[in-house]
Parts: sequence; structure tokens; C-alpha cells
Amino acid sequence: MKIYTKTGDKGLTSLIGGTRVSKASLRIETYGTVDELNSYIGLVRDQEVNAPRRDLLKEIQDRLFTIGASLASDPEKSKMKIPDLHEEDVLLLESEMDRMNEQLPELRAFILPGGHVAVSYAHVARCVCRRAERLAIHLSEESFVAELVVIYLNRLSDYLFVLSRQMAQDLGAEEVTWKARL
Repeated sequence: MKIYTKTGDKGLTSLIGGTRVSKASLRIETYGTVDELNSYIGLVRDQEVNAPRRDLLKEIQDRLFTIGASLASDPEKSKMKIPDLHEEDVLLLESEMDRMNEQLPELRAFILPGGHVAVSYAHVARCVCRRAERLAIHLSEESFVAELVVIYLNRLSDYLFVLSRQMAQDLGAEEVTWKARL
């Protein structure tokens, strides 16, 4: 099987359901950003500090594929059964954040991204997640987007922030706080 089809050479691609759209469309931009986020989650998962969290991070990657499939479907024409998110997926992120927060010092200031390369990867993933969330919200203003997609992306960005703090603690890295210049 060849990976290239040449059907996108004129800047169009097909959604699940067969509809051809511009590769620059908001729908393509949205699920492309979710794909970018999935790649960053893979990078975060591959950090040695996250060995105990690898299964959870893979689960998150699986859910991002679910979101990508949902966003890649033409809501008007697709008859294909697409995997779906469940409220339990959001609850899992919340329970993991609660568990990590029990071990972390109280947050008293804004945290600057950094302190360790691995922590920085988590912050980049968080920022890409926020962009994916903004794009999904924008897309929902003109086309159907499952409500749980936006909720999951919102919660995932929160999870990635807490994860970055947990990683910093696990690595013994300093959390650099923002000091406003007045």
C-alpha cells in the first residue's frame, strides 16, 4: 500500500464521509492541532520521569485519536461509527490532578514554563492543547463539535499544567515563579 495518493495535491482533503474540503479549513486546522498535541504528549510520555505515568499518557493519546476522528468526520454526511468520548475520560483527568495536587505545594504565584527540559515539554503540550481547545470552540460556532471534545481539551490542559508541576517536583527542579515588575 502506498502512503501517498496524490489526491491532496491541489490543496483539498477528504473528511470521513467523503466531503472534500480545503486543507486550510478550520476543521482541518483543528484536528491537525489535536494531532500535533498528540505528538507532544508522546514526547512527554517518553521522558524517563514519566515512567509511572506512561499508561495514563498513552490513554490520553488514545482519547486524542478519538477526538481527531470525531473532528475529521463530516457531521452532515458521515455514516461511519466513530469512537466517542465518555464523561469518565474527563473524570480520569480530574482524579489524576487531584491525586497529584495532594503531593504538590500550594500554588501561590504564576509559574514560568521551564526548570527542566522534560518539564518544558509538558508546558509546550499544554500550550498546544489550549490552542486546540480554542480552535474546537471556534469550529463549534459554525459546525457540530461534540461538547465533550471541548470539555476534554479544557481539562487536559489543566492536567498538563499540574503534570508539569509534578514532573518538576519529581525531578527536583526549581519551579520558577513569575515576579511582576512594578
